[in-house]
Amino acid sequence: MRWLFLLLLVLNFFYWVWSERFSTRGAHESPASPSLDVSSGIQLVSESRDATRAKAGEPRREVCLFLGGFQSEERGRQVVQRLLSLDVASSVEQVERIVATDYWVYLPPLASRQASLHQLRELQAKKIDSYVITQGDLVNGISLGVFSRAEPAKAAMQHFRDAGYEPMVRELSRVRHDYWVKVAPEGARLFDERLMGILARSFPGLQHQQKECEGVASPGRLE
Repeated sequence: MRWLFLLLLVLNFFYWVWSERFSTRGAHESPASPSLDVSSGIQLVSESRDATRAKAGEPRREVCLFLGGFQSEERGRQVVQRLLSLDVASSVEQVERIVATDYWVYLPPLASRQASLHQLRELQAKKIDSYVITQGDLVNGISLGVFSRAEPAKAAMQHFRDAGYEPMVRELSRVRHDYWVKVAPEGARLFDERLMGILARSFPGLQHQQKECEGVASPGRLE
């Protein structure tokens, strides 16, 4: 009986020691916290400032009003005077635009005028209409014709190649000068349908469009 009592006492002692060690270890361990991924929602202060500076550094593009296009500068000046009477400042600007392209077929310049004249006589003997170029960077070359479309020019070049020559082609732009009235942004903001109607009645066919003020607006962009 005494041995049974001692056995129970030893077992209780070991149970108490085990319980004390488990509770002590559990007290020092904290449960694992869930992982939080917040990197995607964070923006550095420096990055925010850089973005603000980039926006602040973007040049502001001013918009002007262009009125035109006139065949004569005098007509444009009349619009300027009319706007001045309405307390709107403006100026006339000349615009050069390409209205057509011609194709010049020619033979390259030879070493001397005598050689060119000899080649010209040879061409004329073959009943090829041609003449010696006397000025410009193609001086002493032979002009074989100017064509208003690319297809006839290509056909002519092939004809001359078949005849034993090596022709070349150069594009010649035909330009026209128009005159446009440029109204600065502060004046352009004053325009409304009423003011535009007044100008349209005084200047039939007047075109208008708002474009960036940099450079001169070309008629091709004033749609």
